[in-house]
Formats: sequence, structure tokens, C-alpha cells
Amino acid sequence: MLVTALAASLLVVAPEAEAATIAWQPCPDQPAAECGTVSVPLDWSDPRGPRTDLAVSRVRATDPARRIGVVFVDAGGPGGSAAEFARAPYLSADVRARFDVVGFDQLGTNNSSAIRCSDELMARNPGDDPADEAAFAALAAHNVAVRDDCRARHPVFDHVDTARSARDLEAVRKALGEKRISFYGISYGTLLGQQYAELFGSRVRAMVLDGVIDHSAELPRLLLDRARAVEEAFGVFVAWCADNATCALHGQDVRAAWEHALVKADEIGWGRENLIVSAYYDLRGGDWDGLASLIADVGGARLAFEPNYDSLRYAVVCQDFALRFADFAEYRASREAELRASPTLRGTFLGHQEAATCIGFTDRPANPPHRLDVDQAPPLLVLTSRYDVATPYRWAQTVHRQAKGSHLVTFDGPGHGVYHANACTRTAADSYLLATAPARDVTC
Repeated sequence: MLVTALAASLLVVAPEAEAATIAWQPCPDQPAAECGTVSVPLDWSDPRGPRTDLAVSRVRATDPARRIGVVFVDAGGPGGSAAEFARAPYLSADVRARFDVVGFDQLGTNNSSAIRCSDELMARNPGDDPADEAAFAALAAHNVAVRDDCRARHPVFDHVDTARSARDLEAVRKALGEKRISFYGISYGTLLGQQYAELFGSRVRAMVLDGVIDHSAELPRLLLDRARAVEEAFGVFVAWCADNATCALHGQDVRAAWEHALVKADEIGWGRENLIVSAYYDLRGGDWDGLASLIADVGGARLAFEPNYDSLRYAVVCQDFALRFADFAEYRASREAELRASPTLRGTFLGHQEAATCIGFTDRPANPPHRLDVDQAPPLLVLTSRYDVATPYRWAQTVHRQAKGSHLVTFDGPGHGVYHANACTRTAADSYLLATAPARDVTC
């Protein structure tokens, strides 16, 4: 009984003090949740300088007598609203019973001084696959013009890289009065978690990284890992279609049908680029039925990405990664390698789009790529799918190796963000967060 009582005392993390610095109010659209703001420096290198507010949301634990602490959540993007995500019942009822669920809009998103670049300027993009030096120069000039105009519109523009957001997360922790936090992040939200664990590892109680960004990836690998993942996932889709009578292309040559669909998309005026984008998102979501139907009956519209992602690529992605091409020759060699790695979908839509956004940038990124160093943090839980096209399986394996003592949970299927993929993935994450069972490497 003494051991049990001691374990229970270690499990529950009490707040340091009341969160007096956050004036909580019922959220206008969801009164059961609480909304507030936290004031932070605009520039963390000048803590006494101008300040800005971060929007924060909290949903209190439904079983307060057994409350463990807080779990911060972030659904990624960049551009998604973590404050809104915190108010959604995404995590299991068991987790929500034991934790206050908290999220904050990273600076530059939603209600934290959202960055929105000029739609008119962005619409003048001359094309993100330049065929010659003149087209490369035109794209570089376009990107710089969008960036400079956006910077002039938004004073926060140069202060939104993910390392900065990790410092903001620490400010919110302090405002809550919590000694330690748990964290669940998806996709780009996993980079926020990793960087927080690097800077403030002793403040981490537990951390689940679902669909993992590898911040050590330099330009060639950032593109080629994603391109190879897209090609591999399409191959698995082809095999699935051959084995499943429910597939709209069952019994057909799926690759030939895909090539025909590309031609048809051009013929009907939709354009193969839009077809490739839609196919990519079906692969990303693990929606193989949807992908088969898309190819069989070409049409529809492009799926929307995270809110204001198109603007934040310039301010966040180009500062978190070294996406810098010295000249057209380097770009062309990279593009040819990308196409060799993924001939079916003509490369990696997301990876190529992000790299092309940064053409023309010559400055050193504010938050350059590096190996993960989380020696001061407890063991992390890395959650991934085997055929993730947005954050490839190789990235999860790399983060797992770099984060000593971490555990890798692999969903043996497609999809991006797999907490809800099946009972196995959800149980692995929940038991780790709740500390009801030892974490271990497992394939689900």
C-alpha cells in the first residue's frame, strides 16, 4: 500500500499556484471551455520591449479529484489553431478526465496576430516549377516581394519560428502555474513539442509526437524522403486495390488509370496539378477508397490546408528549415532527383511547394535544422504510420534514434496523425500519458 500511495503521489502533478495572470472567461462559442490571453515579448531577445498577446483555451479535467495535470495540444500546420483544437474532444475521454486540455494559438495564427499575406500578390505566382533560369529568377523575385510586403503588414512576421513558439509555450506554462506539462502534438505540432523538450526538458512530464517532423532534415532529404514516401504509399494503394473488390479500380491497371486521369484532368480544364494535390491529400489521410474514386471519376476541388498556411510558409517554414537554393542549377538537380524518386505523383506536392516558397531567400534561417537533443526530458513517445506521405516513416525513425530512451509506436498502414487509427495506437498513447503501463516499441 505504501508503494501504491507513493506511485500515486508521483503521478499527480499539482499546480505551482493559481493562474492569476490569465483572466479566464467562458469561450464565446463554447461556454464550457475557458478562453484567455497571455502577454509575451514580441522579441524574446528583448524581453522589456514591445509585447503581444497569445490566445489560450482550456478545458478542465472532467474528473478533478483524479486530475494529473495539464496536457498541451497542437494540431500542427503551421497555421492551425491549437486554442480551438484544445476545445475539441480529440483525446480520449479517459485522458480528458485526468487532464486539463490546453492549447494556445502560436504567434502569427488565428487569434494571436494572424499573418495573412496579400492574396493579390500571392496569386501572381509565376509557377513553382521553373523550367529555366529566367523562370527561376521570376519565382525568386515573386517570393521576396510577397515576403517583404507581408513583413511590412505584420510586425510579428520575423518572430514566429518554432523555437520562439517553444518559449511562448513555457510562458503559458508559467502563467498556468504548472510545474510540469504533458504534450500531444500532430504533424508540425511535433516540432513545437521537440523544441520545447530541447529548451525546457525538465518541465516535461510526458510527450506524444504523432506524425513526426524531423528537424535535422536538410534540403535534399526534406524533399527526397517525402518523394519516396509518396511513391511507396501509392504502390501500397495499388496493391490494396488489387486485393479489394470495393476499390473503384479493382481489376484495372491502376497506374495506367492514373496516367489517363492526369490527361483527362487537363482536358476538362481542372488541370493535372489539382488532381495531383487531391490525390496527395487522399494518400495523406489514408483514404484509399477516396483516391480510387478520384482516379475513376476525375473532378472535385482541392482540399483546403490549415488556415493561413499559405502565408505562414514564408514566415515559419522558411525560417525553420534551410530551404535555400543557390541557383537554378541546384534547383534543377534537386527537382530531377525528386521526380526520379516519385515519378507517379510527379514528386512530393507538399515538400516541393514548401521548398519552392523559399526560392529567393538568401538569409540564414532563424531556427536552422539540427539534431534533436532532449537529454533533459523524460522518454518521449513517437507515434507514426508506416506510409505517411507528409512526415515519412524515416523521420519518425530518425527522431526515435536521436531522442534517447524514446519509444516508437508504428501503425502498419497509411495516414498522417494516427492516434485514432485503431485501438492499439490510442491505447499506446493513452497508457503512456496516464502512466498506467510502461511505454514500449510496438507495431499496431
